[in-house]
Amino acid sequence: MIIPVILSGGTGSRLWPLSRELYPKQLLPLVNDQTMLQNTVLRTNGLEDVSEPIVVCNEEHRFMVAEQLRPIAISPKAILLEPVGRNTAPAVAVAALQALADDNDPLLLVLPSDHVIQNNACFHKAIADGAELAKGGNLLTFGIVPIAPETGYGYIKAGKELGAKGEESGAFKVERFVEKPDRTTAEQYLASGDYYWNSGMFLFSATTYLQELERFAPEMLYACREAYARAERDKDFVRLHAESFANCPSDSIDYAVMEKTASAVVIPLDAGWSDVGSWSALWEIGERDANDNVIKGDVLLHDVNGSYISAENRLVAAVGVEDYVIIETADAVLIARKDHVQDVKAIVNQLNAQGRKESVTHRKVYRPWGAYQSVDLDDRFQVKRITVNPGASLSLQMHHHRAEHWIVVKGTASIIKGGEVILLSENQSIYIPLGVTHRLENPGVIPLELIEVQSGSYLGEDDIVRLEDIYGR
Repeated sequence: MIIPVILSGGTGSRLWPLSRELYPKQLLPLVNDQTMLQNTVLRTNGLEDVSEPIVVCNEEHRFMVAEQLRPIAISPKAILLEPVGRNTAPAVAVAALQALADDNDPLLLVLPSDHVIQNNACFHKAIADGAELAKGGNLLTFGIVPIAPETGYGYIKAGKELGAKGEESGAFKVERFVEKPDRTTAEQYLASGDYYWNSGMFLFSATTYLQELERFAPEMLYACREAYARAERDKDFVRLHAESFANCPSDSIDYAVMEKTASAVVIPLDAGWSDVGSWSALWEIGERDANDNVIKGDVLLHDVNGSYISAENRLVAAVGVEDYVIIETADAVLIARKDHVQDVKAIVNQLNAQGRKESVTHRKVYRPWGAYQSVDLDDRFQVKRITVNPGASLSLQMHHHRAEHWIVVKGTASIIKGGEVILLSENQSIYIPLGVTHRLENPGVIPLELIEVQSGSYLGEDDIVRLEDIYGR
């Protein structure tokens, strides 16, 4: 049995302003109509003897992850919630513990949720070729056949080929892992033919991984066992014990296990792989026009070449630029040369240092019941557009500092106001005074859309006193 382990804990800050802390790149449809997470899960369809996945994600993303799995008809074995990020080695350890609770030592196919693989058949063949080696106690990683002297990736040097004498197996003992090289060194790696890009994808048995982790990082495994044993189970979610997991050392699979074990094996993979780590990477894999431009949204160009331009909300026009990235969102615009996009993270760091919300959320904020988007904001008032999914409801709540006026523009709303239950349809409205207990619910089969006008001395999201909430917030 192969259990895909989908790692969905990153923030993708180099793809700001589309990717943000509370809505990162793996939850975005960057390369087609499906999100990166959905593409990753669907990529495992067709593998022999494969089960539903285990997903490991940030607790803040839990409802978005669950909602994205539902339309692709995936019922995960579990969604493990990390209270804090502790890198990939602990994430895979708790996934291995979950897998062993359900199956007798399955193989774990560890996949980051934000990669692109264009040749799925080649990907499946590499997994099939490695399965027997993994069952035999080897820890496999997939090394990407390099097509350029890339300085942004770590490398794996292949050693002796495995297999019987005179036979080619296509798998090699790992001689060593190497850090991101400079340009000259990367060119030497490419010329030698012995080095592969480190993909961060793995295949090994759950027991073998935990045994090697116990050998090389016993304190990490101890913390993971405790966090898993003390976890709370809630519907689709396994909430790891916060204090135990916070005490876990933070390290990658490479550092914790793969660089130390004698059982590391690399299988070369040439399947059109990209980790989509920057805007230039998206340009590389995107569909380009006659002038080498990748265009998304409402964009007009004149004398523009080699650029990636995305418009989310309004018309973007560009004239006389070459090799640029221009990204427009509702509340931020990024303009950068393609050869400087690795530095976008520096802007995110500045936003964080200034305490600005543009690094954390979009104007459209997703919630387990739907989403809301700020339309206008000024002193003592705010206007929002709210969408409530069919059958969903907000918490029973009240506010100390604001009143609210709701106008239904689409669908039907069931509203608790104090002791009353009121049903509203399109073009009807209701006023919720400050301090009054209320709840909004969509009893219909289509999304409920309404306009909310808030007024008061303080309009922050922390002025919500939840009295009852089906989502456990």
